[in-house]
Amino acid sequence: MTTSTSSHNMDNVVDLFTGKNYSSPYNRRIIRLAPELDGLEMLYSNESHPDKLFSIKVLCWALSEDGEVVGLVPWLDDIVACTEIKDPLNGHWEGYYDSGIDEVFFEVPIHKVLELETAAEYYEFDCDTERDVIQEIPDTIGTHAVLSNDGFKNLTLKEVVSWRLFHDGTIEGMLIDDDKVDSTPVLPGDECLYPAKTEEAFRYFFQHHIANKIKARDPEALAAISILVDS
Repeated sequence: MTTSTSSHNMDNVVDLFTGKNYSSPYNRRIIRLAPELDGLEMLYSNESHPDKLFSIKVLCWALSEDGEVVGLVPWLDDIVACTEIKDPLNGHWEGYYDSGIDEVFFEVPIHKVLELETAAEYYEFDCDTERDVIQEIPDTIGTHAVLSNDGFKNLTLKEVVSWRLFHDGTIEGMLIDDDKVDSTPVLPGDECLYPAKTEEAFRYFFQHHIANKIKARDPEALAAISILVDS
């Protein structure tokens, strides 16, 4: 006689280490976003500067189907959970930061958790495909997409207008197709927007302060890009 976990409902089994319900496969599909509007930041460090902390703005907070809430940031060529960042210099998350009160914290603010849970209960979507759009939020942190077709010898930077959440849980940064603009300003949901990742020349996302340094050909910023190219 043999037994298989696939024949049993695992939804009521709780992981002793995380305290969360266990499901197989573990479902982390994102179902709701809440923009960060108070300037909270993510702190991180890397191997090149072991005694220094860096910060970038949190874009939004995300609720996954398993009930977990995390902060999200544009990171390299994707948007990722703050707690899961990785880069060529072994960058890793150190916490969240509220510069207004100079406080470091490690749990998602409760008001954002409540906002996400309440919104997820209120909004119900009947989607026909996995690529149906269920939410779109504006980019409030000045994210730019870096485009290059020649190994970063020539760069184009385009502002990310919004972030679009699809039914399959993926999130796409949306850029403006200048040839399709009918009116301005271009707002989230406009038909002239397209996902950055569908652009063959797309390479990375950078927040505005780094994008401005790249535009100014700042040596430090260009050196950082060269590290990414070499990796």
